[in-house]
Order: sequence, then C-alpha cells, then structure tokens
Amino acid sequence: MKTKISISIILMAFLLITAGCEDFLQKDPQGELTQEAFPVTASDALLATNAVYSTIRNWAYHSGGYPIMDIMSDDAHKGSNPNDQLPTIGPYDKFTHTTTQDGLDRWWSSLYEGIKRANVVIEMVPSINMSTDLRNRCIAEASFLRGLYYFDLVRAFGGVPKVTITTPPTKVPRSTAGEIYDLIISDLEYAITNLPEKSAYGPDDAGRATKGAAKSLLAKVYLFRKDFINAEKYALEVIISDEYDLEPVFADANGKLGEHGVESVFEVGAMEVDGAGGNQYANTQGVRGSPNRGWGFNRPSLDLRYSFETGDPRLDATIIDLGETLDGILILGDGTTPDETLDGDQNVIEVECYNQKIWYPGNNTTTQWGHNRRLIRYADVLLMAAEALNENDDPDGALLYLNEVRRRARQGNNSILPDITETSKGPLRDIIIEERRHELALEGHRFWDLVRTDRAATVLGPLGFVTGKHELFPIPQNEIDISQGSLEQNPNW
Repeated sequence: MKTKISISIILMAFLLITAGCEDFLQKDPQGELTQEAFPVTASDALLATNAVYSTIRNWAYHSGGYPIMDIMSDDAHKGSNPNDQLPTIGPYDKFTHTTTQDGLDRWWSSLYEGIKRANVVIEMVPSINMSTDLRNRCIAEASFLRGLYYFDLVRAFGGVPKVTITTPPTKVPRSTAGEIYDLIISDLEYAITNLPEKSAYGPDDAGRATKGAAKSLLAKVYLFRKDFINAEKYALEVIISDEYDLEPVFADANGKLGEHGVESVFEVGAMEVDGAGGNQYANTQGVRGSPNRGWGFNRPSLDLRYSFETGDPRLDATIIDLGETLDGILILGDGTTPDETLDGDQNVIEVECYNQKIWYPGNNTTTQWGHNRRLIRYADVLLMAAEALNENDDPDGALLYLNEVRRRARQGNNSILPDITETSKGPLRDIIIEERRHELALEGHRFWDLVRTDRAATVLGPLGFVTGKHELFPIPQNEIDISQGSLEQNPNW
C-alpha cells in the first residue's frame, strides 16, 4: 500500500516581498502564507508537519541525487554508460571529488530545507489551540525528521551550523559534531516520548514516524558514537516491542510486496508518478537500455558479488544480471555499455549489472518512481543489536539476532548459511560487519559502516580513500563563499 500521507509541497513565504510602499509593508499580502499567518490552526499544523516529510522525496535528499555512499564503498561503481556523468559522479568512485563537486551543494541545501520546515513545526505549533496529543505528535514527527536530517549532515560533514529557529541570524558558525549529536539525541528522545507505535496508525497514516523508528534511529546514532550500552538499549526496545518482524521472503524487504510491511521501520512513501509524489531514487539506478527503467547508476561491484557465501539467495535478490527475467521482462541492458570492462592486463574488473533492490514492477521509467526506499528496516535493527551486544561482552545475545537474520536469508534451505557459533569478540565483530554487508548491500550503509568501525583505510584505501580526509565530505565551496567567514573547511580539503 502506498502511503496516503498528504505530503503537501508548500512553499511557505516566511519573508514578505518588499516594495517601496509603506502601507504595503504594514499589511499581510492577501491570500499569501506568511510567518505570522501560518500555521495557526490544527489543520495548518498537519500541513506544516506533512511538509517536513516532503524533503525525503526530494531527489537531492539522497546524497545529492546519486547513490554516492554506495559508489564510494567497495560494493559498487558509478555505473550507467561509461561516459555518462563521468566528470560529476566518477570522482566519487575514485575519491578524487573536490569542494565544488556536483551534488554536495544540493545535498546540503536539501537537508537544511527539511530542517527549516521542521523548525516551523517545532517553534510554531506549540502555541496553536488544538488537541494536546495531536500537537505533541506533530512536534514529535518534526523532531524525528530534524534528527534524521542532522544525522545525515553530521555523518557527512562533521560539525555544521546548528539552526533550531525559523529566523536564524545571517551568519551561523559551525557547531561541533558533539553539539550536533546532542541536538539529535534530544530530538529523538522527545520523539520517542510522544510518537505512537506503528500499530497505532491507520492505513491513511502509513509512513509517519513512529516510536520504533525514533528508537531505531537513536540506536544507530549511538553506534556511531560508539556508545554500545545505549545502542543495545534502544535496539532491544524495538525488538521486544513486537511491532516488527522479518519479511518471510528477503526480496520483499525492499520490494513492492513489503511496502509498509512488518519489516519496514521507516521508509520513503512514493507513487508511480514523475515528479511530486514520486521518488526518483530508484529511477536513478534503474536498468538502463532494455527495458528502459532508469539511468543505471550504482552498478554492483565484482567485489560485492564474490563476497557472498556460497548459495546465499541474497546475491540473486541484490544484483540484476543481463539475461534475467523479472516480472516477465527480459533484462537486455544498455547497448552502449560494455558487458565486461577489462583492465590493462585483460582482467574483468566490472560487468554490466544493476541494483535489484530498487526494482519496481512496471515497463517504463515513470513506474520506477513508485519504489519506496527503506531508510530503516528491522534486519538493520537486529544487526545493530547483535553488534552492540557483542561489544558489551554478550556474544550469546549477539548470536541470537545475527542468526535470526541468517535464517531468513537461507529461505528454509538448511544446507546453506549455517548459524554462526563464534563467540570471540574480535572475530564475531568482523562476522557481524560482513553480515551487514550482505543483508544491507546497496542500501547506503556500507560506506558509513566502514568509516565508523575504522575499516575504511584498509578496505577503501586501495580505491583512493585517504585517512584523515575522506571520513568527511568537504563543506560545499559555495556555502563557504556565502558564509562571510563563518564556515571553515574540513581538514585536508
């Protein structure tokens, strides 16, 4: 079922358009939304809250429009035709991107646009005469989303300007990463207190933030902070809530049949339309050529392919190969893209293939816009719990949740993916991270997992990753330029 939240894409005119007439300046424009006139009613509060969600359907929300987090990991290459977007996306593949690289400014601006919309709700809705429960829920939804947007910012750029009011000063300096994390944690704690569980929502509200989503995101935040005690606490609270489960079929965890299903903790609802209401995330990665489902970026790497255990069904559900038939459609691919790419020694280093996790039934590029991107799913929560429990010297608890993920993956075939029995902390840590790779491949997690676990230098160093530099992206140069000296660039950029 597609989410039915009425995400109204409203351009709220917070600044009056000025003219040279004093009388005009003293009057609110007729029929215009102004900071003083919106939101003022319960209906306005819902509209303003829905507007905060619209950011996650903005193409630029997804790391500037392209899945660069996967492309920069060992799981994928740029993809598409070899020359398509080579100067703009290709540098991410080789860690040669610069402070003016395409997409960084869009990503930054999109996240701050979402924060601005969240601030409207958090600042203005408390004074509205309306149901206390609904008021608190609206503020909690906005707080969850503001925490989500700031989490993306702090992971990508480190300390960033902290903006928590609707009319901030012109020059806002960078806060420390710690200060941003404190804000994220505060926002998510408020959301946990005031959001309902997923089961409390009806079909018309599918896709809204929930208590479980806030706890899951907070568990992930604490993993990044290496606070494994709190990561364990919040991940286990989600697990024992009985609000979630694994889809019986792995492919449904990201597919149409699993939309807003038992495994979905938080996802981007979308409709099969090109533009507002749709989500271009899957179109950007869809099969290029025949069938024409998209642009074909984010091509799975051979390294990812060969990393799966023998017989792991997740491999076939993760990678689309030429010659496959999906939903009755034969995958022939792009005639201008080599089936195989060779290095100077004639070794195959890349093959034409595509990300199956964003596949959406249909026969044109427009239907591909209907894919619901899962930002948090229950398998991720189980693996976060396993990781935290292992770090907290409870390997038996870690194995419980790790093996639950593996049992679903083997689809009833007990001759593959045997239960893990390792209990030594170091080896089990490695196994859990590798399990995350196979379970969550091409979902935007791998690069972050390598950075936060201090594996990036070893795994990504041969691809161009430089320690002390590439853990963070550069602040977009245009933001540095317009900051009037209040923003400083990240180290080594």
